[in-house]
Amino acid sequence: MATPGEGEAAPGTFRDRLRRCFSHALCGLADDGVVAIPREDLSTLIDQVRETADAKFGDYSGTMAMGLAKKAGRKPRELAVEIITRLARSPEFAAIFEPPGDPVGPGFINVTVRADALSAAVLAACRDARFGVPIVADPETVVIDFSSPNVAKPMHVGHIRSTVIGDALARILAFRGHRTITDNHLGDWGTQFGMILWGWKRFGDEAAFATDPTAELGRIYRTVRKLTDGKPDELSADLGLADLAAKYPDAGREVLLETARLHEGDAENKALWERFMPACLADIEKIYRRLDVTFDHRLGESFFHPFLAFVVEDLQQKGLARESRGAIGVFLDGDDKPPFLVRKADGAFLYATTDLATIQWRLAHWKPDRILYVVDHRQGQHFDQLFQTARRWGLGDVDLVHVAFGTVLGDDGRPFKTRAGDTVGLESLLDEGVERALAVVATDDAMATDERQRVATTVGIGAIKYADLSQNRTTDYVFSFDKMLQLTGNTAAYMQYAVARVEGVLEKGGIDRETLRRSATEILLADPKERALALEIMRFGEVLEDVEADYRPNLLTAWLFDLAACYSSFYDALPILKASEPERASRLALCDLTGRVLRQGLELLGIGTVRKM
Repeated sequence: MATPGEGEAAPGTFRDRLRRCFSHALCGLADDGVVAIPREDLSTLIDQVRETADAKFGDYSGTMAMGLAKKAGRKPRELAVEIITRLARSPEFAAIFEPPGDPVGPGFINVTVRADALSAAVLAACRDARFGVPIVADPETVVIDFSSPNVAKPMHVGHIRSTVIGDALARILAFRGHRTITDNHLGDWGTQFGMILWGWKRFGDEAAFATDPTAELGRIYRTVRKLTDGKPDELSADLGLADLAAKYPDAGREVLLETARLHEGDAENKALWERFMPACLADIEKIYRRLDVTFDHRLGESFFHPFLAFVVEDLQQKGLARESRGAIGVFLDGDDKPPFLVRKADGAFLYATTDLATIQWRLAHWKPDRILYVVDHRQGQHFDQLFQTARRWGLGDVDLVHVAFGTVLGDDGRPFKTRAGDTVGLESLLDEGVERALAVVATDDAMATDERQRVATTVGIGAIKYADLSQNRTTDYVFSFDKMLQLTGNTAAYMQYAVARVEGVLEKGGIDRETLRRSATEILLADPKERALALEIMRFGEVLEDVEADYRPNLLTAWLFDLAACYSSFYDALPILKASEPERASRLALCDLTGRVLRQGLELLGIGTVRKM
């Protein structure tokens, strides 16, 4: 992954510094016996220092006085006054923030950033490759496990969420200063490959494979899947499938046997696996290139297969797993609840076995502090059992996190599918996004054909990614090309247009951006719209911190939308190129910084920008 940008670590965001001041004030209250504050509760109280919902109340607000007062038997406003008094005595507070006024309502402590402190911070950000965003004080090694398709079938719309959410989190965590390790844990060894092996031996087409290997393997997979999973009435409706079903009544069992032979090292099946894998990998890599998604590692299930027997044996030896009806499982909730199976009665291993081996291997080789699994929320029970088992097995020295997400829905509120009822292929989805973008945003006849295509590709694919990332990841969302390509509202196209708008101002003025940044000496914030834009820019680091806290990229998209709206208000209300000095230089510096921050924010989401739309 990319390393953080150059530049010295900033002393912290405004919110960081204000929280530090509140921390000192609260510790002083506790030390003086004014109110009892257990040390373990202090961080929770400090987290209550947040941005105000309405600028008329200031820039930040602390709400901890209400909860503290209730515990201490004090009046909230009285306790808030005590906190304010201690804040006002702090030299660090006085240098950055205006003297706080009286508490508001039941005890809200509202704080405003000093104009000179804000101006100085923006000026420093103009000259900083990181825009004033601090590097985390204690960087960690974070493994992000995401995308992880089954390689025996084409990627479909169901893979978009894991892929783009995981990629965005990896980019954001790396920018914040963590050492990120991305791993695409491919499904390259399971039953889906057994289906292809079984089908190939019975109705594979060599000529079709030579022409388009992915299409032929996909056809085989879909056919066998229907044979093994299809309902009798569905099979009878398709004459071809009906004939195959009659000819191979034990297809399901035979598929499992083919899978078992592969795992046991059968020469024919291993040779076919090695023959098919390059075509499967080439197909998914083509999708990743279009999405601008890369991985540090691609360690699939096949890589961990040699370790699985040891996992089961070690769990048994340590008394953590035992036999039940011929299978081996870990009983996490007593004998009356289903166990976490690690080996089936027929001797086959399961996803659980592979996942345990993977955690053990990652701890030994990468020594992570955290492992994030960006996987569908429907796998919640599996990960709950996996994490419990891993801790009991002695792999507890790592923070294991299931970053769950919801489903992509169609207009009918059901999982997004084609009119024929098939799952939408990811490649066709990207194709349609680019085609629609070409008709919507790349309409400038003065553009060369290749430039129009580049713009359409950037906007179309960016729209698909942004539409996903702008949703709360835990909820389902309805997929709509019409909405995601709009030039208004919280869409990638609107953000990209905002960047292009900044580029237009600087290009029209013939501004050399490097010279502008070096020569800037003062940021003037006399107009409220200048101040609002400056303050929003300086919240970039705070937003990235919040994204990491709960692994929600939609917090970044919402902030980018707010930033673009602030810039629009600033742009519409105030002259820039026609302004007199020193306002002109100051506003141009704000324009340049806004464009850079918008571009960086979109880049952290894996979304490109264009100079013209």
